Order: sequence, then structure tokens, then C-alpha cells
Amino acid sequence: MKENLRKMLESVDILSDSEISNGLDYFEVKPFKKDDILIEAGKVCNWMAFVNTGILRNFYISSKDEEVTYCLTFPSKVISAFSSFMTQKATFENIHALTAGELLVIKRKHYYTLMNSSENWLKFSRLVAEQSYIEMENRLLALQMESAKKRYADLMTNNPEFIQLVPLKYLASYLGVTKRHLSRLRRDIS
Repeated sequence: MKENLRKMLESVDILSDSEISNGLDYFEVKPFKKDDILIEAGKVCNWMAFVNTGILRNFYISSKDEEVTYCLTFPSKVISAFSSFMTQKATFENIHALTAGELLVIKRKHYYTLMNSSENWLKFSRLVAEQSYIEMENRLLALQMESAKKRYADLMTNNPEFIQLVPLKYLASYLGVTKRHLSRLRRDIS
């Protein structure tokens, strides 16, 4: 069950075998069903997870009372309500399961125990934070600088699994367009 996480940790080439084995002990297997809400807005997030299987989305409710999908997470990625996890303040977001799947969850207190256990775990944590920041910055810049057509074309090139596996209403929200506009983009690009 934890083999995918072990492979990811090994691939980074920062942690020793014993650090990985000790770290894996802190992760608990948590299955989820399609449409489960794993964290709700207004709650404090005390966990971070490796997505072993399944697809999840992070969304918030806009001032117009609409759901806005701002993040899609596939297997072998890390997920959390990160700002709430770090600050221990209530989150503004919800994490929704688009499919059934399985997380490998580490509780916040265990995460910090692990980070304090070695310099290598700190380096790994910094790497994950840096990669998350870069992904978020790239997404923000694309939304502000690129046309919807370009964002969709980039998504087709870089993440074709989004297009095949994510329902259109969530994909449209993620791209910052209406479902109708997404349908036109799909016709134009196909």
C-alpha cells in the first residue's frame, strides 16, 4: 500500500533507506469514496497526504456563491489545505473526491516530528513546498496572462488525464471558463 510513496521518496534522492522506512511508519492508509469531502471550509486541517490512487479537487465558494475549482490532484502528488495545515487556522477551501481512491495521510504533529528528525527530511519538506509554490505561481500566471484557448491547449499537452477523467463542469471551473465556452474550445482545438 505504501510502495508508491516509497518510490516517490526514493526518486527524490535526498533520504536514506532508513529515513524512508522510519518516515513511512507515520503515514496511515485512508480510503475514500467518490464525492467524499475530505476537508470542509471553516475547519482546521491537521493532515497532509500522498495521493496513492484517485482524483481530488480543491474548491472554494466564491462571493457569487459558485464553486470554483482551483486545484486538481492526481496520484503520486501531495495534497492538503496547506495554509490551514501550516497556520492551524480555519481553511477557506474544500477537498472533494472526484473518484474513489486511497490516501497515505500524515498528521501534522507527526509531520513536524519527522521534519525535526533529520536534515534530510527538512530538505525534502522544502522541496515539496517549493514545487507546490511553483505550480501555484504557474497556474496563477497562466490564468492572468494566457487566453482560455492557450490554457486548454497547454492542459491537453501537459495533463491529458485531466481532460479524460475530470467532469467538464470542474474542468471548466479550473480553466476559468463556462462549460459552454469549454465546449467551444474543445471543438476549435480538436
